Amino acid sequence: MSFSSYLSSKSISLCLVSLGVVFWSAFALLSGVNLVFVVLSACFVALFLVGWLLFGYFYARKRLARVERLIGEAEEGYLLGAILPRPVDAVEEEYFRIMSAVSSAAISRTEEAIRAQADYCEFVESWIHEIKTPLTAVSLILANGGDGRKLKSELKRAENLTETVLYYAKLRSPQIDTQISSVDLRAAADEAVKGEMPLLLAAGIRVEIEGELAAYTDRQAIVFCLKQLLVNSSKYCKGGKVSIRLEGNSICFEDDGEGIPPHEQKRVFSRGFVGEAGRAHGGGTGKGLYLVHGMCERLGIDLSLQSERGKYTRFVFSFPGEAILTKV
Repeated sequence: MSFSSYLSSKSISLCLVSLGVVFWSAFALLSGVNLVFVVLSACFVALFLVGWLLFGYFYARKRLARVERLIGEAEEGYLLGAILPRPVDAVEEEYFRIMSAVSSAAISRTEEAIRAQADYCEFVESWIHEIKTPLTAVSLILANGGDGRKLKSELKRAENLTETVLYYAKLRSPQIDTQISSVDLRAAADEAVKGEMPLLLAAGIRVEIEGELAAYTDRQAIVFCLKQLLVNSSKYCKGGKVSIRLEGNSICFEDDGEGIPPHEQKRVFSRGFVGEAGRAHGGGTGKGLYLVHGMCERLGIDLSLQSERGKYTRFVFSFPGEAILTKV
């Protein structure tokens, strides 16, 4: 900062003081005060102003040099608001408060972005490891003559894993809008079952769909959610039955598989959670139900879970009343 720029910043104060000296001098002379005294007073004020300006200039330069040094030492610019020198007056106090708030918000957003990036990298790594399983199985099946039914089942697993990572990316991107339209939920359920038929046949699972229901929602998201539940049933309900009932304002998805222990039911929608059954069947990414829950939140659908160990697992998708259609 140059001295001229510092003077420019104090121009209003200098003008006011100068006007004050002129008016005081004029008043003193009109009142009969000795001219020498008036001149000496004006000179004293001028000297005081010069001293005040010089002191203020060098003090400001010293503080600015400290700030510039902090900028050079700070690893990240957004951290500067947390390490700035304390203010010396009321105006600086307000600027300091604003800068601290901006810096705190930037730090929070940056930490959130770092956590999200780390989570995404972790998910992609686990997805890469998991997709190796069906790809390896496909190679083995082809090497042993190529059982068509087993081949379709493993290819469907690979397709589901690919779809999962795509929806995970979609859920993390708020810029991607959902496609809301009039949806025949019975047809959506049929599409989900048909899409997962190779896995269901391989697991010996029977599927029953009952009722009719239509709503304003995202068709592909609903199909994806139902597919994820069917994939879980193919793992934990082998040889069992899946029932999809459409009634009132909800879709009730239920299987008679292993069930979920009570202590895990509050955590099944958490990101990366893998329960006892998942670990027993070869682990997994722990993202399937997390994605289902996230898509439901985005669509305004209430998702609830009831389960009893060794008897059943039931997921209920409750649509908001204004989304329900009376006719398909």
